[in-house]
Amino acid sequence: MRPTAAATPCGAAPSAGPGPAVIAPPVPADTSDAPTPRDPQPPEDRTAASPHDPAGELSVWPASARATAEGDVTVAGVSVTEAAERFGTPVYLLDENEVRQRCRAYLRAFPGADVAYAAKAFLCRAVAHWVREEGLGLDVCSAGELELAVTTGFPTDRVILHGNAKSPDDLGAALRLGVGRIVIDSPWEISRLAARIPEGTRRQVMVRIVPGVCAGGHTAVRTGTDDQKFGLSLTDGTAQHAVARILEQPKLELVGLHCHIGSQISTVKPYLSALRRTVGLLARIRDQYGVALPQLDLGGGHAVAYRPGERSLDIEALGSRVRAELTEACAAARLPVPRLTIEPGRGIIAQAGVAVYRVLAVKTTGTKILVAVDGGMSDNPRPALYGVRYAPRLVGRRSAEAPCRADVVGRHCEAGDVLAADVMMPGDVRPGDLVAVPVAGAYHLSMASGYNLVGRPPVVALTDGAARLLVRRESLADMNGRDIGL
Repeated sequence: MRPTAAATPCGAAPSAGPGPAVIAPPVPADTSDAPTPRDPQPPEDRTAASPHDPAGELSVWPASARATAEGDVTVAGVSVTEAAERFGTPVYLLDENEVRQRCRAYLRAFPGADVAYAAKAFLCRAVAHWVREEGLGLDVCSAGELELAVTTGFPTDRVILHGNAKSPDDLGAALRLGVGRIVIDSPWEISRLAARIPEGTRRQVMVRIVPGVCAGGHTAVRTGTDDQKFGLSLTDGTAQHAVARILEQPKLELVGLHCHIGSQISTVKPYLSALRRTVGLLARIRDQYGVALPQLDLGGGHAVAYRPGERSLDIEALGSRVRAELTEACAAARLPVPRLTIEPGRGIIAQAGVAVYRVLAVKTTGTKILVAVDGGMSDNPRPALYGVRYAPRLVGRRSAEAPCRADVVGRHCEAGDVLAADVMMPGDVRPGDLVAVPVAGAYHLSMASGYNLVGRPPVVALTDGAARLLVRRESLADMNGRDIGL
């Protein structure tokens, strides 16, 4: 039980104290391009009034989430509490229909374009199956992601492979399985790839360019500038040099340019800047080599709201503005309009996921309340890496106590193992309680580790009132089985 002494700082209005680490602000942009934050679901689904959610906390949960009078939350008609009891904690709950609806929303926003789901956000066989059924392609960056997709029957001609340092296994798998496009990210890959292609055959490739556009929610996820590891620069001419070398290779068919400028981008303007610079290179290639490349890939990086009130990227506005800008820029350059590809990952799966933890301990240190749960940085390293902020919620019971400021911390032997800093929790939070963290579908389990030999959580799909296991919990036997020497 929680010590009585903790009731005073909880019940009072404590000083906020030193602020927690925060996400670096995005590059200032003209907000007129996307005036209203909007998710890809119908607005009524996201804003349905609920007497049991007066603060609107569920606005960043899956659209199917509903609060109950008993303090529980249901997702896709399934009780979060019952799912936690059945599958144990920590556990990831994934709303299948939310994923599918977001796939459809992207197809509506980008008619005539190729939409490829970015597997790095989170991939399992079920997710690959869902996005394939919804008509999306797949963007992978390793032989592992590619091989997993193939086991679901995913058509490899709808797969794109990229990455800044592709291994021989990555390239070998891509050629053996026949991926649709390979994105060249360095000069070294040109000769390495060409040397592996059988005589008399050709493979479609694209060149990833760096357009010199700074955008993204944190310095670690800004990939459109020359000071990071991805792509080939327009500024120093390496992109143009790579194009020239590829056009000389009889085994490589250059079909387009690829550009990904960052992640958690909440406005349209940076994409338009990148598009204009990319079309400029397309025009130079046409003028110099007489080749009009038929494809242009603008990547992904579309922001989602992690807490109520935060801004997400309006994908309808993005789709209409990008298509209009592409048409206008190509007309001005007297180019045929290339086929557009986008690669959303987080925008499709992030808000479909909810992580559920069990409280193990609660203690007070000075004026700070620490709520320790049975997971942490091994299943979600993003707060430690990027200072990401979440909005955890007590589920499973109602509390009449006034809320207090607390840090929800993990179980690992690191002072930086903090899942949610400086958040409001019920004043009577105690061991045994369940805490749910929404917007947990992207870059949680896909970035998970085996730190402290704590097994990775399972993934459970929720659909139409039913729950089914997609990925089982990693056991101690799984981890011990890999350790074979003395």
